[in-house]
Amino acid sequence: MTYQRILVTKRGPPANLQVTECDLREPSAREARVKVLACSVCLPDVQIRYGRSPFAPKPPYEPGIAIVGVVDAVGSRVLRVAPGARVAAYPALGGYSEYAYLPASRLVAVPQSLDPAEAAPVVLNYLTAYQSLHRRAKVRAGNKVLIIGASGGCGTAFLDLGRLAGLRMYGIASKGKHSALAEYGATLIDYRTEDFVEVIRRAEPGGIDFIFDGMGGDYILKAFPLLRRGGALVEYGNPGSFPALLTLFAKVLALNLLPNARTIKIYGAGFSLFYRKPFLEDWAALFRLLQKGQIKPIISGVLPLIEAARANTLLESGTVVGNLVLAAPELFRR
Repeated sequence: MTYQRILVTKRGPPANLQVTECDLREPSAREARVKVLACSVCLPDVQIRYGRSPFAPKPPYEPGIAIVGVVDAVGSRVLRVAPGARVAAYPALGGYSEYAYLPASRLVAVPQSLDPAEAAPVVLNYLTAYQSLHRRAKVRAGNKVLIIGASGGCGTAFLDLGRLAGLRMYGIASKGKHSALAEYGATLIDYRTEDFVEVIRRAEPGGIDFIFDGMGGDYILKAFPLLRRGGALVEYGNPGSFPALLTLFAKVLALNLLPNARTIKIYGAGFSLFYRKPFLEDWAALFRLLQKGQIKPIISGVLPLIEAARANTLLESGTVVGNLVLAAPELFRR
């Protein structure tokens, strides 16, 4: 029996995403074979494909960072999950596939009642926002925050969770996307026609409490002075290359040494590979919030796996608000 998966055959545009077939095998002793129901199409998928990441794999490789699926089979030494269990995983690679082979220890339980297409963005985008807000910044109701890149998968998660936390929010997004974001109650700034620094200084002359930046580059130095004394900028964006990563560390070191009590903090979901406990706790908390209807990811499109190239083209176009998801055929037949 065979199954379909997507491979990046070489660096470059979405046309380099090719549908291939692979033989289905039995899972090894500590593995679970997961039938993928939904996989988020994330900005890191695009960045890695172009080689814009400090640790981008060499092609060919199978992209796909965050999945929701059902356990199809388990290895002989797997005890904690059983076939039929609904699970999520953050494999970093390998999610653009009908089946994924994953260490059973890395699977997270997902309530059966959740729509897999809605649950998939929780695995990375909502986790990034939740941990940046509550573990790195430790926000409190009434805090004033700026979200740089407010219309993407992570940005809309920040807005959704920030609304829930009672934050006073400012978000940077192009004018055409403001109507889709209006429900979150944030003050939205059009980066094409407005200078966000001037807007924030007029609105908050005393400074703001936190900045959440997924864009990096010049935004760090421009935004940092907007913080009040004791405020913090949380940087969660991909630096794009190893030299850029070193430059980021240099900026963090230099700015954190300034005598103004402002700080930069770095967040990365990759830490889940080494320190699991807070990630397991926070995934469980987020799935509970989704189940209760307290959060709701914006899903701009759900496409079949074989249309991965089209989904990536849409994401690269800059027109997408929120999330795109690749889904198994049965999700289209419901």
